[in-house]
Amino acid sequence: MVYLNYNNLNEETKERLFQDSKKDVELQFGDDIRTYAEKHHTNYETMIEEEALRNLYRYSYVFNI
Repeated sequence: MVYLNYNNLNEETKERLFQDSKKDVELQFGDDIRTYAEKHHTNYETMIEEEALRNLYRYSYVFNI
């Protein structure tokens, strides 16, 4: 098995994982983030993207070769 972190992946894989992470964040925390964004007059999409990036570094990437 090979253990990698997010920085060791190619750009195509990073983008795919980012989109998956973004969907996960929206499903789990979307309503809370939307409420916070409206209350504090911030951009919802920007907040989702920032949380998605934080979420990516919590994943463990293991590949069987």
